[in-house]
Amino acid sequence: MTRFVSFAAGGKARYGFVTGAGVVDLAARHAARWPSLREVIADGALTRLAEEARGQPADFGLDSIRYDIPIRAPEKIICVGVNFPDRNAEYKDGQAAQANPSLFIRFPRSFVGHDQPLIRPPESPQLDYEGEIVIVIGKAGRRIPEVSALEHIAALSLCNEGTIRDWVRHAKFNVTQGKNFDSSGSMGPWLMPFTDEAQIADIWLETRVNGEVRQRDRTSRMIFSFRRIINYVSTFTTLVPGDVIVTGTPTGAGARFDPPIWLKPGDIVEVEAEGLGVLRNGIADEGSGPTGV
Repeated sequence: MTRFVSFAAGGKARYGFVTGAGVVDLAARHAARWPSLREVIADGALTRLAEEARGQPADFGLDSIRYDIPIRAPEKIICVGVNFPDRNAEYKDGQAAQANPSLFIRFPRSFVGHDQPLIRPPESPQLDYEGEIVIVIGKAGRRIPEVSALEHIAALSLCNEGTIRDWVRHAKFNVTQGKNFDSSGSMGPWLMPFTDEAQIADIWLETRVNGEVRQRDRTSRMIFSFRRIINYVSTFTTLVPGDVIVTGTPTGAGARFDPPIWLKPGDIVEVEAEGLGVLRNGIADEGSGPTGV
């Protein structure tokens, strides 16, 4: 299994290759040429670095690092809303899915890495979870045809697209505020190079809170396929290496319970997808000090 991580250790931001024993520090070897995984992806060098790192001794144990989001400073983080049939049905307006994806933007600062706490802000207790699959662009393109869209994917990851629910309803037609509270979502734990469509075409995606399954569906049921998402987004903006696309969540978020079940300190949220690993985060109130998993 080939996995790359962005992490901090010894007071420095680093990136590396995950082995059975820990992490091979690739930044120590290549930072002058590739300061982060974004530049590695832009150069198409993931495969080369994986081959170089295999068999190397680990520089850090996994228990001694702090995970960062895999792409620390992407040009764009674009999120897809309402992309599973049961999720669309939650709106109870009788309307079929729209012809085009619903999209919104998130900022890198709104995410934390694996094993770092999601932060519940003092402005609202309505912190919710949304488990999603992430695609990272590896080859730039504009108006990318669906038939060749997957050729533009470099890597895959996971996301808990944490949301402050009442803040997504502060205005008539946007959700930006509720989707961008600092440290309210997570991404990771790592990047896995994309090799072929079988990795994402029909895999299960699951979200658990304190071990209880809250969300579960298969990517084959997505309303807008990975190909269609790339095609549509690239129509209006040029996709560049390192861009992150968060592709939509199944039904079952806390807001849909009666009464709603919001995340609170002490909860553990896990997002898992077949073949991609498990993204795990605890919950902490803002200002409560460092709290991990």
